Amino acid sequence: MATVRKRGNSYQIRASAGYDANGEQIVKSMTWKPTPGMTAKQIEKELQRVKIDFERRVESGQYLDGNIRFGEFADKWIREYAEKQLAPSTVVSYRRYLKRTNEAIGHIRLDKLQPQHLLEFYSNLAEEGIREDFKFIASIDLVECLIEHGFTQRSFSNQASISKDTVNFACKGKKISMRSAETICMALNMKIDEAFHKCEKRKLSGNTLLHYHHLISSILTTAVQWQVVSSNPADRVKPPKIVPKESGFLDINQARHLVALLENEPIQYKTAILLLLYSGMRRGELCGLEWSDFDFDNCTVNISRTSQYLPGKGVFEKGTKTKGSIRTIRLPGVTFILLREYRKWQTEKRLSMGDQWHETGRLFTSWNGKPISPDILTQWFDGFIKRSDLPPIHLHSLRHTNASMLIASGEDVRTVSGRLGHSQPSTTLNIYSHVIQSADAKASRTLENILDPLKEKKGQIGKSAYFSHTP
Repeated sequence: MATVRKRGNSYQIRASAGYDANGEQIVKSMTWKPTPGMTAKQIEKELQRVKIDFERRVESGQYLDGNIRFGEFADKWIREYAEKQLAPSTVVSYRRYLKRTNEAIGHIRLDKLQPQHLLEFYSNLAEEGIREDFKFIASIDLVECLIEHGFTQRSFSNQASISKDTVNFACKGKKISMRSAETICMALNMKIDEAFHKCEKRKLSGNTLLHYHHLISSILTTAVQWQVVSSNPADRVKPPKIVPKESGFLDINQARHLVALLENEPIQYKTAILLLLYSGMRRGELCGLEWSDFDFDNCTVNISRTSQYLPGKGVFEKGTKTKGSIRTIRLPGVTFILLREYRKWQTEKRLSMGDQWHETGRLFTSWNGKPISPDILTQWFDGFIKRSDLPPIHLHSLRHTNASMLIASGEDVRTVSGRLGHSQPSTTLNIYSHVIQSADAKASRTLENILDPLKEKKGQIGKSAYFSHTP
């Protein structure tokens, strides 16, 4: 039976959790403080409810107290909440963030965790060189090294299963990722420090710092909800500041140039990039498309699933970002002309592969018909942009380009929001505020040209003068 003892303005509730290996009773306790303004009768009723609930959780082993360390509770939060409620890719990101977080505050008891601990951690995260994903530059003559091993750049690309563009960049002394550098060295049977050196120290972005804060705050909010601690110290810490960054996108002329440059590229990549540009869908949604999603008669596509990749799990399918959402959007007729051409190419490839082909119905596949990894498209597009004269944009920039052109052309935000799959128009307004402001300025100039009486008068004078000199 739980017991209650009044301590000042709060109440201490104690309950037995059985006995330990030495036969000593294990007692769990919690403190409950009434909300200001509660009457004596309300306090008595709520205290009874809290006491019964606390005793039930202690008896069932569900109760945790503030003695538990942050790292232990974070592991429990991942297992019992995150893995059941959040997307697999989100859980992977959180586990990555927790590795660094637990090194800093994982040893601290939850009831001893203070805002100052978090401030010190955020300050450390903001330091120069904290990022682990260094860029690498070749410290040897890679071209000569490949020749010595009997490779051309193309044959090495196939041997190492790395893109031709990445091999070319490495050979030219350009920056590549650590993962690419390790892949190259593994294929050459070399250690990474024998062929590459780190080229820069980089800071974490403000957005990444904010992700750390949100994760810690979410874990501690759950600790409060589970009554492990009475308050969340992250609530008393200002989130790390982030500098607003405009979404990168192409203007109309650059977008037209992109379309022209794609004309001589492999048809699978050409089709994928143009679909992203014309539809504004996310890359995962693109990779999740099946032929049955298209209505060639009405020029529409249904977007109902997304394809993702995780190490150790491979490519897998899940619903769209807006849960339970299936959106249908209309595409330009030229898209379906290209799709017919691409379907013919894919059919020929499928027939040539024979029983090696895995029939999945997917629009974009790897060499044997299995669903393509979204990362493959990203890697190809990054290489394509680097060898073009286009601005240094990313694959996701095509989505921003699509939305920006629609808004600039006068489409209402609600329509654009629906095409993009945003849960509410306010999301679109926040992301594309710069485009909307530009369109607003243009609308203001248009009104001025129409309604300004001086401009109208000047126009009439000019017209009269013209007619007076006309024979």
